Amino acid sequence: MVMKIALAGNPNSGKTTLFNVLTGANQSVGNWPGVTVEKKEGVLRGHKDVKIADLPGIYSLAPYSPEERIARNYLLDERPDAIINIIDGSNLERNLYLTTQLAELGIPMVAAVNMIDVVKKRGETIDCAVLSKKLGMPAVEISALKNSGIEELVIAALGAAEKRVSGEVKKIFGRAVESALAEIEASFAGEVPSCEKRWYAIKLFEGDPQAAESFKNNKGALAAAKEVRERCEAEFDDDAESIVTGERYGYIASMIHEAHKKQGENLLTVTDRIDSVVTNRVLALPIFAAIVFVVYYISVTTVGTFVTDWTNDVLFGEVIPPAVEGFLASLDVADWLQSLILDGIVAGVGAVLGFVPQMFVLFALLAVLEYSGYMARVAFILDRIFRRFGLSGKSFIPMIVATGCGVPGVMASRTIENEHDRRMTIMTTTFMPCGAKLPIIALIAGALFGGTWWVAPSAYFVGIASIIISGLMLKKTSLFAGESAPFVMELPEYHMPSIANIASSTWERGYSFIKKAGTIILLSTIFVWFTSSFGYVDGHFAMVEDLSDGFLAKIGNSIAWIFAPLGWGTWQSAVAAFTGLVAKENVVGTFGILFGYAELSEDGAEIWKALQAHYTPLAAYSFLVFNLLCAPCFAAMGAIKREMNSAKWTCIAIGYQTLYAYAASFVVYQLGLVAWGHAFNMLSALAAAIVIGAAYMIFRPVVKKDRISAYAGADSARA
Repeated sequence: MVMKIALAGNPNSGKTTLFNVLTGANQSVGNWPGVTVEKKEGVLRGHKDVKIADLPGIYSLAPYSPEERIARNYLLDERPDAIINIIDGSNLERNLYLTTQLAELGIPMVAAVNMIDVVKKRGETIDCAVLSKKLGMPAVEISALKNSGIEELVIAALGAAEKRVSGEVKKIFGRAVESALAEIEASFAGEVPSCEKRWYAIKLFEGDPQAAESFKNNKGALAAAKEVRERCEAEFDDDAESIVTGERYGYIASMIHEAHKKQGENLLTVTDRIDSVVTNRVLALPIFAAIVFVVYYISVTTVGTFVTDWTNDVLFGEVIPPAVEGFLASLDVADWLQSLILDGIVAGVGAVLGFVPQMFVLFALLAVLEYSGYMARVAFILDRIFRRFGLSGKSFIPMIVATGCGVPGVMASRTIENEHDRRMTIMTTTFMPCGAKLPIIALIAGALFGGTWWVAPSAYFVGIASIIISGLMLKKTSLFAGESAPFVMELPEYHMPSIANIASSTWERGYSFIKKAGTIILLSTIFVWFTSSFGYVDGHFAMVEDLSDGFLAKIGNSIAWIFAPLGWGTWQSAVAAFTGLVAKENVVGTFGILFGYAELSEDGAEIWKALQAHYTPLAAYSFLVFNLLCAPCFAAMGAIKREMNSAKWTCIAIGYQTLYAYAASFVVYQLGLVAWGHAFNMLSALAAAIVIGAAYMIFRPVVKKDRISAYAGADSARA
């Protein structure tokens, strides 16, 4: 029989890290809440009959946020054989609040006191024997990050799961509340299993609507609960939920007094000292901007470029194409097959793979920022800015995730309770440059700007600026008007990132890119090669000598006029932009084929010189802006459709992204021409009108709308 064990705990307590240790999985881990947006399952190492479920991080079992509903429904409906409650030992009081709630479910539990290494570094101690006695469950010290105490935890969890039913739940409330709960329990005696009686009694006492729904056919129980609740509220002069919360924290305080010993309580920790600088109101933004600049400068312009240049110029320039060409010649293969392999596969896939070194450098640097705890501070810092522009700091968390890939970034938006904020976040998250866009950034920066230092970092800031501008404009419309949801987040301790974690995160992101190159990009390059290499010659279907005579050129020429006002109205550019909808890396792969990568194999760098003949720097930057901001790849569009759960809103999101990208690219190019000394014309006037219109949208008065009613559902639930 399969045994089920659930991992439950507060956000940022180390649940997913522990899940990876227990199962050998490689789920995404981050120092901010919302990394786990749905239940994940794996098999316990060495125990094929034991399933581990990683639940979203929650602060309580109140069914208000999406995460809380997922966790609560799983625990109540699935009733796993045991719960491992991960407790952040460095924040004991807050974490134990959830522990006391979980214990009331009547499911066998083990308390895993995590981050014990951080606790000891502070000179503090936690007596797990005292915690075990007070909580009525085993308590084990662990450090999921350093893989210590895991064996003891597994033994305790398996032992608890074998019991199937927990022992008697500790009575932690005062005499008056316990007496009230006993009255409520008596009103539905025999209606629920004995192990669940206390949970339902407490929830009915608090007036929990979901618990009340479970007893809709037992009017007597509901009436008894209401009578007891009103009597206690009159006695305590407080509402029932606050009474229970106060008594919980009272018990937790007495428990911590015995179990948690501190030294030098008034001393500032290393984290406090660092935060006094990096979250300073004056210094925070300049420091963030400097860090972003350094990350992209190192990735695209310096370290990453050295290896990428060698990969493009030597490996895919002087080594692989001549070797493949010689091998094919020795086999005497047909001309079309030789062209497919050299001009299609090697040229297209090779052009994309050439940028893998830069991507690995970028992913490694981002992993350092994530695992160290700095990215959590970025969400806190940008919340101050985002709130002024109509977005919550919670919206930045999906954007952090989207720097790796837009798909999980869009999925992370489901942690945002406010429906208007969530939709707006989904619409703007993919403005952030994901890993797939890095080859485009590197191509433009290297080939058309000669590795100029500012191009790559500017791509990141273009994304953030577009999110802010969109937030300001959209929040002024009737579809999104209203106050942003509050953003509450605990800043984790700073950690020295482990090499293993950085390597794992870097490889996970990088491998997905390489895998895509061997599947989606490979198929796309074959399609591009075929449609560009064949056409009708003298009325007959045949292979063309000039790519401009192929089917793809004719298709590209028919739509190139659309992009002419953006400065890149060639058929090659139009085709590249459209193939980027399949996968953004295809933009580079398409250029590799259409500009004859394999034919220039004597010097792989020649492809980039060929690009210089087709683009001015201004047109190239306009092309970059469009491809950074336009509709994302098909996979991300699919994620948008799933998260929006509406065909109408999916079309609105993709339409807005494309229209915004076109307008931004148009303004950059047309006003750029004026700045470079060209005459002011009708297109320049239109670009200026777009800027004025956007400014009006940004600064106009807010649409008059009942903001309170817009969020009444969420507020009434929390009340």
